[in-house]
Amino acid sequence: MSSINNIFVLIKQVPDQSAKAGINPDGTIDRAKAKRMLNPFDRFALQAALHTKQQYGGKVTAISMGPPPAAEILLEAIEHGADMGYLLSDRRLAASDTLATAYALHKVIQHLGQPDLIFCGLQTTDGDTAQVGPQIAERLDLPQTSYCEDFRVEGDKVMARRVIEGGYQWVKMAMPAMITVANSYHHLEYKTIRGARKVQMLLRNEEEKSKVIKTITLDDVGADPTLCGLKGSPTIVAKTDKVAEIGGNCKVRQGEPIEHMVRDLLQTTNLREFARV
Repeated sequence: MSSINNIFVLIKQVPDQSAKAGINPDGTIDRAKAKRMLNPFDRFALQAALHTKQQYGGKVTAISMGPPPAAEILLEAIEHGADMGYLLSDRRLAASDTLATAYALHKVIQHLGQPDLIFCGLQTTDGDTAQVGPQIAERLDLPQTSYCEDFRVEGDKVMARRVIEGGYQWVKMAMPAMITVANSYHHLEYKTIRGARKVQMLLRNEEEKSKVIKTITLDDVGADPTLCGLKGSPTIVAKTDKVAEIGGNCKVRQGEPIEHMVRDLLQTTNLREFARV
């Protein structure tokens, strides 16, 4: 029987892009006004971590990076069944690109100790790069697989099924390993009653909350500030364009002879202009 001790899952709080109040006139996200949510792709990673705990044992530690409000998603992870949460929060992290983010998070993992498995979502809805997970694995010198939709632990190895064009591929990796979970994996299950009660207790007792949800800084994990935030981010955004929403309407005609419907269609201005082209 395979045994697991430490399971890490990386999650991120992202703006809810369905809330139009969080979009600036230039098309950028107003993070101060936008509603916040757990990154949808990370929900699959969290479920993979919880499945691992259920099947093979171990402790699930959720890790996030962001401003203090990001602790909300760590509490949400606790409600679903995670055991601990760590938030890397430091003003010097502002404007981090994927390179700086991966560097900072790999320092957190080193600070916390050796995990058996690390799970992360495919990408984030506010960045869509799908780079951070593989970059962290590279910095930690860990075997990794991406687009994973199923896996099983066999002794000190993990067998992962990853999605590829036209089918799937099985990959065997020695643990510890990094797994980037595809959104074809199981959906995140409902919050547990035990987890919800635990969070309610933590919200009433700040001292107990600080034992379960820990906030750490760059200094705590021994990170070089020059490799974090804007200083450590070589990515330059030269220009952003707002893509206009496309609107329109549709007219449906039923029960009329086909000749009448075709004649009516040909009389529309747009189609006549199209025909001339």
